[in-house]
Amino acid sequence: MVVPESKYLSPIWKDGLFNNRVVFVTGGAGTICSMQTRALVRLGANACIIGRNVEKTEAAAKDIAQVRPGAKVIGIGGCDVRKPESLAAAADRCARELGSLDFVIAGAAGNFVAPMEGMSSNAFKAVMDIDVLGTFNTIKVTMPHLLRSKDPRIIYVSATFHYTGMPFQAHVSAAKASIDSLCASVALEYGPRGVQSNVIAPGPIAETEGMDRLAGKDVDSTAFTAQIPSGRMGTVKDIADATVFLFSEGGSYINGQIIPVDGASWRRQSSMTVGVSMDLQYPSYLLDEGESISPGLKGGKPKL
Repeated sequence: MVVPESKYLSPIWKDGLFNNRVVFVTGGAGTICSMQTRALVRLGANACIIGRNVEKTEAAAKDIAQVRPGAKVIGIGGCDVRKPESLAAAADRCARELGSLDFVIAGAAGNFVAPMEGMSSNAFKAVMDIDVLGTFNTIKVTMPHLLRSKDPRIIYVSATFHYTGMPFQAHVSAAKASIDSLCASVALEYGPRGVQSNVIAPGPIAETEGMDRLAGKDVDSTAFTAQIPSGRMGTVKDIADATVFLFSEGGSYINGQIIPVDGASWRRQSSMTVGVSMDLQYPSYLLDEGESISPGLKGGKPKL
């Protein structure tokens, strides 16, 4: 699939900005992370993306490599961030075949819409394992390589739900709060050794797997957009541009920071929700018996 450059990268960035840099990306075949990787490769980096789905990950790597002649992009499928052995093998292969490991994007994540009473302990644990344990494992296996780099940097892809709380997202809110905390710990422990550690927290990003999963039934895009202070949905280019900035010289003194890229939507998200029709207001959708809940809601309608 040929993706127009205008979809994933602003024209302000200098060609060759990331020459001789290598980025390791978990969840690299996903909608957002693949575009972050695509932008970095277009600007000179080589990349290694990992994921659980072999076919999808390898296909994404071949596609991303087309953005720049001579680009090297390795796709390693069948790799689960919850299993440190396979993750370590992937990081070692990345450094061995591409010559270094300079940047990391920790983007592997899981999500679904569910009320707490309709969510099993195993379902909650699955998200915590993928997001939190997976991020910790990613830090552990890549840090020895990063410490050999002249410019080691990590970006974690988080979210904003835990800033205010969000119905039907208790599992994700807990996981992302933990990721933000890990970011701070890495900045404090490894900042003195040259490592930069920052979070990008996307808001509602159009045409992504996440929005498809989380949007309520019959969402009115115009009404939804009107709730965002910046007046529009985010794009994958917004996230990719933020990534380029943080990995560039311009972002060299930013460390230990949580950076929402969301058009200020989190400051109004207490009036928003996921998984329900937009014409319903909190707490009516929790109390009424109508068929308001998105078909994507796991565990059925909550009963209070």
